[in-house]
Parts: sequence; C-alpha cells; structure tokens
Amino acid sequence: FFFLKKTPFTMASNSAPIKWAQRSDSVYLTISIPDVTDETITLSDSSLVFKGKSSGQDYTCDLSFFKDLDSSASTYKVGPRSIQMYLVKKEKEEEFWPRLLEDKVKEKGQVKIDWDKYVDEDEEDEAEAFDTDGMDGSMMGGGGGMPPGMDMEALMKQMGGMGGMGGADGGMAEMMAKMKGDLEGGAGGPAPGGGDDDEPDSDDDDLPDLEES
Repeated sequence: FFFLKKTPFTMASNSAPIKWAQRSDSVYLTISIPDVTDETITLSDSSLVFKGKSSGQDYTCDLSFFKDLDSSASTYKVGPRSIQMYLVKKEKEEEFWPRLLEDKVKEKGQVKIDWDKYVDEDEEDEAEAFDTDGMDGSMMGGGGGMPPGMDMEALMKQMGGMGGMGGADGGMAEMMAKMKGDLEGGAGGPAPGGGDDDEPDSDDDDLPDLEES
C-alpha cells in the first residue's frame, strides 16, 4: 500500500527580469514588470531584495552585486511598466564593472543589458547622464534615506528657515494675547491706550509757561 501525504499548494514565485546599464559612478537597474503591487524593496550596500505582484503572480529577486553601492544615496521609482532604480557606486571606478552580479551564473539567467541606456566605457564622457526625474523613493536599507542631491548643509539651512517660521508663530501668539488683553481692558481692564489715567501726562511737563501780557 502507498500512502500519499497531502501538502498545501503554494504558487511558486517568478524570477523578476532585470536590465542594467552603468556609468563609472552609478548603475541604472530596471525590474521589467508592469503594474507592480504590494512591492517591497530592500537595498543594502551589497545586495537588493525585491518582492512584488503583477497580474496575480508573485515576483522576486535577490541580487548580490559585483561591488558595493552607496545605498543611502540611491533611489527608485515605481512606474506603470517597470521599477527603475538609480544606484550609486560606493567608489567611482576608473573602469566599468565587468558584470552586475557577484554570481556569473545567476547573472546569465536573470540579468540582461539595457541597450537603450548602454554606453561604451570609452564614450562615457560624451554620453548623457542617467535620467532620474521622478525618482524620490528612499533606498537606505529599505527605510528612510536622503534623496539624491540633498546634502546635510542644505537640509540644516531649511531646518533653520523652519525655525524662523516657528519664531513667527510665537510672535503671532504673543500679538493675539495682547489683543485679547486689550479687548478685556475695554470691559473693565486697563484702557486700550495703555497706562493709568490718574498719572499726569508727561507731555504737560514740557510745555513752557505762558507770559502775562
């Protein structure tokens, strides 16, 4: 007799198709999946892990890069036809990377050259920079990061400007409190003009005496 053990059916994940191109200081990586939902993207300096859904199917990729990246300076955007990533190399190389991944075999099965963005290493100086418009997704370890192009000094200046706004708010609150006090003065408090009516007018002291004719 043979006993068959029933196991729950699980849908296998598909390997997400990857395209890439590079410059001496950066990598442009595209996950070629349309209408992605429920995506999770986790980037470290040495690897990228992606999970997402498209047309009811699960897609994943787990990539270990040929060399380290600067994950805090990298960014991405989710478009209707793909997910595009701008990945900054940790060190600007004099020579292009020979491949994207550490594993040659995995790269052959999952990664292709993005010929639309490809340039020869000798022609990099004449090539256009990668287009990063609309890329505002943080990639720092899958959590919060600083968008490309924003340095700490500029951020502190902005924070200082916000502090100035906070001071303005405090001044407005003080002004409102003063107005409230003036209104209450009209209902039995101090006169709106300020000061005590019983005190002599200091301007009277400065008037010259009248001469008798």
